[in-house]
Amino acid sequence: MSYIGRKPTVGNFQICDAISVVNGQAAYTMQVGSVNVLPETANHMICSLNGTIQKPNSSFTVSGSTITFSSNLATGDVIDFIQILGDVLDLGVPSDATVTTAKLASTSVTAAKLNNDIISGTTALTSEPADTDEFLVSDAGTLKRIDYSLIKGGGITVADQWRVSADFTGAASPISSNLERVDTSGQGTIGSAMTVSSGVFTFPATGIYKIEFISQFTINGNTRYYINYIESSRNNGSSWTQISENASYIQQTDSNFTPQSLYTCSLFDCADTSNHKVRFRVLPVNTSTTTYGNTAHNETFFTFIRLGDT
Repeated sequence: MSYIGRKPTVGNFQICDAISVVNGQAAYTMQVGSVNVLPETANHMICSLNGTIQKPNSSFTVSGSTITFSSNLATGDVIDFIQILGDVLDLGVPSDATVTTAKLASTSVTAAKLNNDIISGTTALTSEPADTDEFLVSDAGTLKRIDYSLIKGGGITVADQWRVSADFTGAASPISSNLERVDTSGQGTIGSAMTVSSGVFTFPATGIYKIEFISQFTINGNTRYYINYIESSRNNGSSWTQISENASYIQQTDSNFTPQSLYTCSLFDCADTSNHKVRFRVLPVNTSTTTYGNTAHNETFFTFIRLGDT
């Protein structure tokens, strides 16, 4: 008759060659016509020992062409016969799109059978995903993939602080000496550092930054003005624009060396790290004015916080 797919292989019943018992031995090789034979399982054969049919997988087991009895045989034991009942029915390869999920047992598909482009939990990610890494999202009930670059939050990726490490007198345009990144125990930063050269600060990444400038100073004499400036350049320092300032004035009736502090702040859009720069300037009208700096803690200092993308 005709078949759809591969023709089933059935029958092939065989009686094994006679086996001589060896005293104290449990394992024996099965042959038909002096050729090793391999039953499918112990359940696919009948074995008679001393006139008694033996129970598969209890009285004996099978591995390849070897039958092993549950205990060693002794002189006088007789293996009456071993009959192999035939081959397992081979149904061939299922046609395309014929195996449904209902035919798969739970947990039957393991990670070893998944391609490496399948999203699974077999490998842990130990760092921030790359922009091209993909996530699964449900878009109105439809499962879709999306790149990390489209969903990641801006977050605080840069938070840096620098300070003046020693006092100086008079004006500074810009402040360019004794600058250091904060490093006192307990202080911390986030992300890559700002860099500075001759008082000009370069950003580690593009973005919208909050810039703060705090100075402490002492005004001496009768002319009592002191001004803080934050200046920016969009052409790598060829020209500078004042983007924030704050001023302090102390009445002449106050004593000399009256301490003061000033706070100046601005948001800055750094869209080009090669050309967009900032610097800080102080202008005390009295040249005897001292601006304080310290290497152990912040007195006159600058803070840079990246708030988000440009």
